[in-house]
Amino acid sequence: MTYRIEVLMFPNSQILDVVGPLQVFASVNDLETAKGRPALYDPVVIGKDSNMSSSSGLALVVQPLPPEKLPVDTLVIPGGWGINAACQDQELVDWVVQRSRQARRTVSVCSGAFLLATAGLLDGRRAVTHWQRCAEFAERFPKVKVDPDPIFIQDGSIWTSAGVTAGIDLAMALVEADLGRDIALAVARQLVVFLKRPGGQSQFSNTLGLQADTGRFDKLHGWLSQNLHLPLSLSDLADQSGMSQRSFSRHYRQATGRTPARALEDLQIEKARRLLEQGLTIARTATRSGFGTEETMRRAFLRRLATSPQSYRDRFSA
Repeated sequence: MTYRIEVLMFPNSQILDVVGPLQVFASVNDLETAKGRPALYDPVVIGKDSNMSSSSGLALVVQPLPPEKLPVDTLVIPGGWGINAACQDQELVDWVVQRSRQARRTVSVCSGAFLLATAGLLDGRRAVTHWQRCAEFAERFPKVKVDPDPIFIQDGSIWTSAGVTAGIDLAMALVEADLGRDIALAVARQLVVFLKRPGGQSQFSNTLGLQADTGRFDKLHGWLSQNLHLPLSLSDLADQSGMSQRSFSRHYRQATGRTPARALEDLQIEKARRLLEQGLTIARTATRSGFGTEETMRRAFLRRLATSPQSYRDRFSA
């Protein structure tokens, strides 16, 4: 069986949203043909015009929109700066509705979710998009249950993913769903993907989220990331910043929008999640992430993630 994958391109599409998933499916074919077996995927880029420029300026020659009678397995909608104009193209929106009905599954990458939502395909469903546009998305499409955190979400036959490179993670998940974990991991190795991230993992980096426009505390955050295993106090953070505790607390909150204690716990949780995903034991994770005890880490996980470290490790460790 060959799965036909159609990636819809429109002017100013994000090029990685298009070629990232394409390369995952092409790599499956490379692995199969190298073993003398037929290709399993038929990935094609389609669009209303034969030649289109991406938002990076790279132009692609694409195939025309296929006739209704041509079967399709998976329809992929990328995002990019051109998504707003695409949402205003009623002919294109109507085509997406019709083609989605024919497809076994419909997928959006990054802000491509806006086109699916405009077409009404996400009404009543959970969905995710790039974190920078989640608030806008929720306001524009109140019938959609926006969850800004996951890398990707499957709700029935509709899959949505977070920003840009998350489209690769989603495509890997599609391959695993189609062909099994062994092939998906083989593709990950070929593409030198550092970690095949499950959908429930966060698209946010607390380290990046703490970076202010002024960069005033970037040096502190770098130091923290290297010393989370130590028993850190507010006094330690203030001393590292060259301030009194009172002055540090005030300026830090103004710069990052968080208290030092909240920021420290954010970084500890992020490091603990990363260690658990790598398969470390609960005890070692608690020590290396700075929680000290398993119970302290468990309470933080339950309060902030609504799950226990053990459950998180069982679900997401490689």
